[in-house]
Amino acid sequence: MRNEIYGHFHPEERQFVDKAWEWVSHAGDYHEVKLTEFLDPRQGHILQTLVNRHPDVTIRWEGGSESAERKRALVAPDYRDLSEEDMELKVLGISSGEQKFLTLEHGDYMGAILGLGVKRGKIGDIHVLEDGCHVVVASDIADYLSMNLTGVHRVNVSTEVLPLSELRSSGVKLETMDITVASLRLDGIAADVTRLSRSKILVPIKAGRVRVNWKVEEDPSCALKDGDMVSIQGFGRFKVLEIGGLTKKDRYRVRVGKFV
Repeated sequence: MRNEIYGHFHPEERQFVDKAWEWVSHAGDYHEVKLTEFLDPRQGHILQTLVNRHPDVTIRWEGGSESAERKRALVAPDYRDLSEEDMELKVLGISSGEQKFLTLEHGDYMGAILGLGVKRGKIGDIHVLEDGCHVVVASDIADYLSMNLTGVHRVNVSTEVLPLSELRSSGVKLETMDITVASLRLDGIAADVTRLSRSKILVPIKAGRVRVNWKVEEDPSCALKDGDMVSIQGFGRFKVLEIGGLTKKDRYRVRVGKFV
């Protein structure tokens, strides 16, 4: 069964596939319940695919908001009613009286939290607000973060732990760019977005540090399409918003949005 499953996923994903299949099989065969850490959309897709293959397993997802990107999953035998189960989520509210606080971005908050030794799997979506920031976190680290997070990118901050019901979510902020490219290849579009040369963008691609729709993509010739999400470790993320027509020189017009 496992070898059959492997064929549907990238070799780099096998470790997670093994872990996810263990959750699913233990729920269906041994009546165990598993509350996962926060999973990204690709991991969520893998887990949901495996749950769908087992007739005796059900799953519940929760990330704090309907549009949450990172979510926790509760995997259980199908006779369990999961609607009232505690998904063990809290909101870390971050605020500051300093003017520089207004310039802090998503990456600043992420860096400060991970700098406290917290695993990425304990952190859900980060919502940057006009007057602060709300971070969805696992309940078991909420108090630790509240006590120890005193600064973000050299800005003094204060924190409080809030129930999930008080989460204030923020919309996605994109900085749009209009570029023209000779083809829709990953390396060409990514090079223009990051302002790197074609040879330099090949380094992270071939090293497995680039994901398209949260899946590792090592083929620089991979063709991108409308809606594709591209993340490059160390250079952030962008989304292909629109692929337009050709210019007079037969180059593609592409509109992308960089996450800020």
